[in-house]
Amino acid sequence: MTFYKVEAEIINARTFIPLEEKQEDDENRNRRFCRNFRSSDEWKNFKEFSSQHSDEIYQKSAMNTYIFAVGIRNETFIQLGILTRSEIDELKLAEEFMALIDAKFKNPISTEVTLRAITDMLSTSSRHSLISDDDEVLEKFGLDNISNRHSRSIDFSEVVYQDELNEKELIEKSDSLLCSETLIPEIERIYQIPSEMTESGHPVHYMMECNDSRIREKMTKVLLTSLYNNKRIRSRRRCVVTFDTDYAFHDNYFDALCRSYFGSAMVLHYNQNSDDDGEYANPNCDFIEKLCCSIKKFKNDVLMVICLPRANEKIKNAFIEHLGTITVVPIKEDVVFGEKAKNYLRRQAKKQGTKSDKSLYSTIRDNEKGYLATELNIIFDKWYAKKLKTKIYPQYAEFESACNQIVKNKPKGSAYSEMEKMIGLSEAKDVINQALDFYKAQKLYKDKGIPSESTAMHMVFTGNPGTAKTSAARLFAQIMKENGLLSEGTLHEVGRADLVGRYVGWTAQIVKQKFKDAKGSVLFIDEAYSLVDDKDGLYGDEAINTIVQEMENNREDMVVIFAGYPDKMEEFLRKNPGLRSRIAFHIPFNDYKPEELFQITKLLSENKKLTLADDVEEKLIPIFETHLGTEDFGNGRFARNLLEKAQRKQASRLVSQDPDSLSKEDVLTLTAEDFEAPAEVKKETRTIGF
Repeated sequence: MTFYKVEAEIINARTFIPLEEKQEDDENRNRRFCRNFRSSDEWKNFKEFSSQHSDEIYQKSAMNTYIFAVGIRNETFIQLGILTRSEIDELKLAEEFMALIDAKFKNPISTEVTLRAITDMLSTSSRHSLISDDDEVLEKFGLDNISNRHSRSIDFSEVVYQDELNEKELIEKSDSLLCSETLIPEIERIYQIPSEMTESGHPVHYMMECNDSRIREKMTKVLLTSLYNNKRIRSRRRCVVTFDTDYAFHDNYFDALCRSYFGSAMVLHYNQNSDDDGEYANPNCDFIEKLCCSIKKFKNDVLMVICLPRANEKIKNAFIEHLGTITVVPIKEDVVFGEKAKNYLRRQAKKQGTKSDKSLYSTIRDNEKGYLATELNIIFDKWYAKKLKTKIYPQYAEFESACNQIVKNKPKGSAYSEMEKMIGLSEAKDVINQALDFYKAQKLYKDKGIPSESTAMHMVFTGNPGTAKTSAARLFAQIMKENGLLSEGTLHEVGRADLVGRYVGWTAQIVKQKFKDAKGSVLFIDEAYSLVDDKDGLYGDEAINTIVQEMENNREDMVVIFAGYPDKMEEFLRKNPGLRSRIAFHIPFNDYKPEELFQITKLLSENKKLTLADDVEEKLIPIFETHLGTEDFGNGRFARNLLEKAQRKQASRLVSQDPDSLSKEDVLTLTAEDFEAPAEVKKETRTIGF
């Protein structure tokens, strides 16, 4: 399907000019006609006849072509719009339409336009009452749904190529893009004269592998211009569709979009980068299968260019497996070495009107190393940015580049500061720093043209009660939100009672809803091993199987943390290898040492605006040593309980004294006598092997 805009200067419009004005010369008569058109009876007649003749031509063309008047521009220019499913002479058709309204024009200019442009022209024409209803026209051509931007279920954009390049120029362009090995031979094949002409059908379609959007766009432009020049496609218009594989494939909408591109080309971007071989792995094979089904349906009417990430064999093979009898020609960048790589960099510098120097080629040292145009563009961009800043505009030399700022920036937010103040937790702090560094690295990789990678951040926290597992999880969630790793950053804490349903079949739905609620946040599953404590394991197994599936499906914007006692958690993971394989970090929360417990007590006191007297440490350390390792020892909770009891004992001590003799310092200071050792509990003894 092709859309045209035709503009021309009106030179005669006899039908709607009053008889007494017939003797005026053509120029004055025509100027008066255009100037008075809208305010006179002639405009009413013109509107009526224009719509009528549009319908006449539509019927005459076997309902394949529709031409309409858009309006008068700059007083003397008329604008027409054309929608057609056939190969037509649009200027001849415009002349025929003007003759029907008894008008002539000169210097007509025809331009192919996009669906968006023709939709806007129809809307304008309908607003001027030159056609009865723009929606009816769109419906006649099956464009009523896809033209409505609010109802789109697929993201697409359009471009009309206007370049006039011959075969030699296209080959030179391909060579300059470093695509001579695959693109130049295909251009030569396209320019070979077919043994016979056909109305429709494409002998091949294309699979383009490139990670640089600039190179990919130029390769596509060269390829489609070659095809248009040789009438393999009859339209300069091309549609770029970008798929989001996290959502379902809307085949009805995509099929309607394909019908609007009969005789044209569609460029399909599939951007999934995952190479995971897991049970629930992407690429989304169901999505690819449905997309390929639509491609096969329209293989003779629409030329398809499938754009994939470079060197991702898994995705490539998934497409080839489902394309059936369709033949695809691969188009990809060349790998160049040594002097050829340097020549490419020189050409880039020349395009920018600047001189190259040795620093531009400093990274091209090893003649054995090959480079893609994508990689060379990154080398040039870095060199040129530095030259602009230091040589051409030296006044900006002291400013850091954005990528350097990313590396040097400290983690943001109050949660990170709070985490750093916490006593101990060295392993937990290391993990959050690794996660933040990995996030920074992805930005650097992207800047250097390396595909970014998303990895699962699911974790296991093992430790006895009071070792700050829940507090650390809450801070993890906030830190990842404040630094862009998670979109929401809320802690959703659940246990067995929150996940297991009363009847068979309920549990899976409950678990899925919990994951949906925790999207963009942290799902904290406390004492996860309790899921398999039921007698037959039926409900618990259903919960665990669903958890494993949902962890994989939500790996990019969600973190699941399992927490519990070390020995029970190890047994739980040993029984669930599928679960263990999806957990990236195992973080032990060890029992605190007596010195650390005192530091925790001191930190809790400071948070309450209290001060510990100098003799408190001497009293507390022996208490911690005595109770450390006893049955049900609470670690940080033990320290908090000691502090709260000390506050109550201090209150009793203070109220027994003369209030007037007490200073503010007395009220805010806890002394050794305020702290009282709990009754001793027998230490738990563990015998190896029992």
